[in-house]
Amino acid sequence: NIPTIPRDALELWKQLSFSQLAVEVMSCFIGEDQIPKEELKNIVNASYVNGKWRSPSITPVQKLKDGRYVLELFHGPTFAFKDVALQFLGNLFEYILSEKNGDEARITILGATSGDTGSSAIHGVRGKSGIECFILFPHNAVSDVQRLQMTTVKDPNIRCLAIKGTFDDAQSIVKKLNMDKDFKLKHRLGAVNSINWARILAQIVYYFYAYFRVLEDNKNTKKVSFSVPTGNFGDILAGYYAKRMGLPVDQLVCA
Repeated sequence: NIPTIPRDALELWKQLSFSQLAVEVMSCFIGEDQIPKEELKNIVNASYVNGKWRSPSITPVQKLKDGRYVLELFHGPTFAFKDVALQFLGNLFEYILSEKNGDEARITILGATSGDTGSSAIHGVRGKSGIECFILFPHNAVSDVQRLQMTTVKDPNIRCLAIKGTFDDAQSIVKKLNMDKDFKLKHRLGAVNSINWARILAQIVYYFYAYFRVLEDNKNTKKVSFSVPTGNFGDILAGYYAKRMGLPVDQLVCA
């Protein structure tokens, strides 16, 4: 079930920083028996109060001359919107693995990328205990900036593999390995793509944050509509969950 936010949440949350808001929103889904709130706060702070973000607001909102607003999601370490979720995901993985013992205390991240997902994933899990990361990308088919973002990371748990073929070929390899149950179990494969629930959870936060910034600027705001450039629909799915939780959203437009 999708939780409903407390009745007074919108009033209480509107003055919170991004990291403080993230703890409150995520706590609607994560019980104390799963991750104690103080530990969740530490994970969130390690993700967003860490000197890697070029804006202290993490996801600032800018007003345009025509009265519309733009939510900026490019202030993370790799300039991709996916940093918002994958910085959190890396620290979340590390915390969960630290609670395990033996073979269960490790995970292998396997991903295919055309550039931005791989780079964000690498910068989210680099140097994390218990995590091995393998990223496949098509040779000579990603931008130079993204190739360098991936291949110049020297942490020993990161491995980038250029393949002959397209992104679809890389994705096909990843899918086949995930369909091999014995291989998946032996190497404890994990995912960082938009099917990962923790990524959606982190993205829900910036819908609330954007709503509060618009409300700050326009006190008469009742509902906010979001137009979202979305590829695999994970981004706008987060907006849908925010609306289901009780955020006053009018329309969600898939761009």
